Amino acid sequence: MLFRSSGLNGQNFAFVGYLPQDSAERIQRIRELEALALRSGQTQLFIETPYRNLALLQALLQTLQHNTRLALSSGLTLSRARIASNSVKNWRHQMAPLDNATPVVFAIGR
Repeated sequence: MLFRSSGLNGQNFAFVGYLPQDSAERIQRIRELEALALRSGQTQLFIETPYRNLALLQALLQTLQHNTRLALSSGLTLSRARIASNSVKNWRHQMAPLDNATPVVFAIGR
């Protein structure tokens, strides 16, 4: 369901866990994952501690290219699960469906 709803590649993906907490290291890792996703078509999945969701989202929106696809899947095991996907350019102009209390899976690709 996550991949079908996101529009991202569900046949070729990698779960990379948590990204670094240090800002410079996190930005470098985001760039590496984006380059891999765009070069190979492999969707990159990662998570964050819920209280850092918004900080990670902000880093993604500031770092990723405008045409990269970003999917946010929150509360996947809850009755109020939400999955939303858009280009980074469009995410920059709309409210993201996440908070700092609900677990989120972040996915980037093309």
